[in-house]
Amino acid sequence: MKPVNHSRLAGAAVLSFFCSVGFAQQTRTEHDLLGDKQIPANAYYGVQTARALENFPISGVPTKFYPDYVKAFAIVKLAAARANTEVGRMKPEKLAAIEKACQAVMDGKYHDQFLVDMMQGGAGTSANMNANEVLANIALELSGHKKGEYQFIEPHDDLNMGQSTNDTYPTSIKIALLLHNDKLIKVLQDLSSAFHKKGDEFKSILKMGRTEGQDAVPMTVGQEFHAFGNQLDAEIDALKRVEHFLCNQNMGATAIGTGITASPGYAEKVAVQLAKITGKPIVMSKDLIAATSSMQDYVVYSSALKSLGITLSKICSDLIFLASGPRAGVFEINLPALQPGSSIMPGKVNPVMPEVMNEVCFKVIGNDATVSIASHSGLLQLNAYEPVVAIAIMESQGLFFKCVPLFQKNCIEGITVNKSVLEHYMNRSVGIVTALNPVLGYDKTTELAKEALATNKGILELIREKKLLTEEQIKKVMDPATMTSPK
Repeated sequence: MKPVNHSRLAGAAVLSFFCSVGFAQQTRTEHDLLGDKQIPANAYYGVQTARALENFPISGVPTKFYPDYVKAFAIVKLAAARANTEVGRMKPEKLAAIEKACQAVMDGKYHDQFLVDMMQGGAGTSANMNANEVLANIALELSGHKKGEYQFIEPHDDLNMGQSTNDTYPTSIKIALLLHNDKLIKVLQDLSSAFHKKGDEFKSILKMGRTEGQDAVPMTVGQEFHAFGNQLDAEIDALKRVEHFLCNQNMGATAIGTGITASPGYAEKVAVQLAKITGKPIVMSKDLIAATSSMQDYVVYSSALKSLGITLSKICSDLIFLASGPRAGVFEINLPALQPGSSIMPGKVNPVMPEVMNEVCFKVIGNDATVSIASHSGLLQLNAYEPVVAIAIMESQGLFFKCVPLFQKNCIEGITVNKSVLEHYMNRSVGIVTALNPVLGYDKTTELAKEALATNKGILELIREKKLLTEEQIKKVMDPATMTSPK
């Protein structure tokens, strides 16, 4: 018995969706090198998209899941059409129709027609043809023609004029990443501001700093929270700087970078058009062959996301530690209570927002590993694994700009300080003995610290017992407030 191809059945189910809601049997016939195929009459996609729906029901995440990615395809096709018109290859009347179609998609219309799975073979050919077919059929309708009347506007000859999947697909990915990066930077700036606001709020509250989990020297809670904010500021700066790599695009490279089928001057003009449409400093790569085979741009940007994940995760772990307790932990700060923390332990409340933020960070770090593996696995003039790179990076961006605002609202903005706990630690810690080094010397202060730990006495108590300093000297040297900055 011939085995059942479940993948093809699943893809066919997607195609039959449109036929299940009142217009069964309404189809049109389209043709490609594999033969004829029936397409739902109301569908704006065509035969190659239909085949991709059957071939790649993999992740369940269609292109439309990322609206900016769909918009990016429209931007690329618009720029290409304008550049082709400028070099005299496309007729102005076709440009006018394609411009209307691209603008409609850029405005958020027709996104439900971008259905191919993000995970696909063929180095993105299915995604590119999905865009070509949808935009061609939109342009046809807006021009008074019927879907599929490709003798007027054709997916290959017009929407893919002077192009290849190997330049339009990576360029669309990079533009989508640029659009997403703007959103990510905005939510990170808001989070950083929330940390700095807490830093100002807690600027006069003293606490003990810690190194390697041990008492170190005094600082303020405000300094600690400003440090969290400044770490994020550095990550934001990194994300801004690596945009330079995403602005390096290979449009005009066509198949492998030689520019075959593209008109002279097209590559330079399409870069100018992309920069004009996006407002980003997009430029043509110096070596289109190198740019078509190399994945450096993705690797560098993904590394910046990984760095952000590492920084955010470290901050979250610090917050979890500082809020541990309430009786058997550090308990220096309170995180907002969002939900009961246990199905068995009454009264327990867990740090759920730092935990879920950590989970996002772990996923982003793992996605960077995927980008690394896929990027070095390409062969000669093309890397066929760009789809999984796109999935990994877009998922990382999406997880960040969905989770970060919740983390800010439901955690950072509601943090309070347990002042009595901090005062207790300050009075009992041996860490303040460090201030005595310039006065008594390291050996003597080490003996004091050791005796304090052995006798369970405070440092100030021992200093008074041994009459090592007068009260005036104690006030001057041991005032914790003087130990939070150079003196």
